[in-house]
Amino acid sequence: MNPPATPTERVRLDKWLWAARFFKTRSLSADEIGKGRVHVNGQAAKASREVRVGDRIELRQGHVARSVVVKAASEQRGSAVVAQTLFEETPESIAQRIRQALEQRLNTEPSLAIEQGRPTKRNRRQLADWNRWSASAEPE
Repeated sequence: MNPPATPTERVRLDKWLWAARFFKTRSLSADEIGKGRVHVNGQAAKASREVRVGDRIELRQGHVARSVVVKAASEQRGSAVVAQTLFEETPESIAQRIRQALEQRLNTEPSLAIEQGRPTKRNRRQLADWNRWSASAEPE
């Protein structure tokens, strides 16, 4: 029989993602794993999968895809400084994140250009009058 493992040798994937501060709660990390947004070493993972040092984890946070290598295993959630020591993000992932952030800054969302929300009743009437006298509706 194998001796019991210390907590730092083997850790559940959902606990590690929570401890590394990728997700606010453990249930959120388990939900993302269940939706297939987390892969370990190129394979779809389950929340109960054990994470080991050297594993490559690919996950999606919103629209951002990240790829990290596990440097240490921990079940306890600590400060952000401690969480950053648990993993190392790959250079390709960092470059992709920077590129996506730049594209998002340059290509703004069209809906953000609208200064006001829903038009008022007066604005809707003005729009209706404008459509009524459109050049295409008038016969020649």
